[in-house]
Amino acid sequence: MASKIFLDANVLLDLTLKRADYDEAKTILDLAIGGRVQAFTTSSVVHIAGYYIAKVYGSKKAKNLLLGILMDVTIIDLTHEMTIVAFSSNLEDIEDSLQYYAAIHHKIDCFISRDKQLKKDSIPVLPVYTPKEFIEEFA
Repeated sequence: MASKIFLDANVLLDLTLKRADYDEAKTILDLAIGGRVQAFTTSSVVHIAGYYIAKVYGSKKAKNLLLGILMDVTIIDLTHEMTIVAFSSNLEDIEDSLQYYAAIHHKIDCFISRDKQLKKDSIPVLPVYTPKEFIEEFA
């Protein structure tokens, strides 16, 4: 099983906003809560998710939801050098390139996202799985 996973913003939003893929996002977070995987994300992902969660629930509830998630998801960051590598990569989306290369820098085993373009553009060193694919493959 992949022991270190990266959670993209869409996974956190599925979970907190109880969107269509809520059950898959919850299953993945439950794996982290149970200690079967170590989950990671970046402060940028939390920032993005927080914006949308606050629009739906208000700032106070958004903070509480995110604090709950951060009990089991660790924040990682990107160095200056890796930021340059990310911007020099073939990934066109700036946000995706930063998240993806932060995960590579921290030796994450797999990146979990519903972003189809990111999945298509990923490199073998860090595979991208949809939440459903990850659960089918590893859970």
